[in-house]
Amino acid sequence: MLKTFELDTKKHSEMVDITGEIEGWIRDEGITDGIAIISSLHTTAGITVNENADPDVKRDMLMRLDEVYPWEHVKDRHLEGNTASHLKVSTVGHVQTLIISGGELVLGTWQGVYFCEFDGPRRNRKYVVKIVEG
Repeated sequence: MLKTFELDTKKHSEMVDITGEIEGWIRDEGITDGIAIISSLHTTAGITVNENADPDVKRDMLMRLDEVYPWEHVKDRHLEGNTASHLKVSTVGHVQTLIISGGELVLGTWQGVYFCEFDGPRRNRKYVVKIVEG
């Protein structure tokens, strides 16, 4: 089973919590056990699992990624000027694989699934969720 989700991002860099949307779809489909593979369909937006309790964690993560991959692209040859975005996605990753048990994603108390925008704001960003039941 595969579903494509869409979202609009509002900032140049942001982490959007997509946990509830994915879990809602899993419940609606009646899936009780299996594997969820969540993948971004963009080279400048990734998927990660991280803390969802303290919003400062997202802010700090984005700040630290900017420190490692600054936007000064004087030496970059990529014409779009977003090489830093590509590097961030390569670091964070574009896909996460999670266990489904009892109709829910198996996540720790403070964990959530995030769509990570690194080249926004953008309309119609897409990610897919593939469910392998079992």
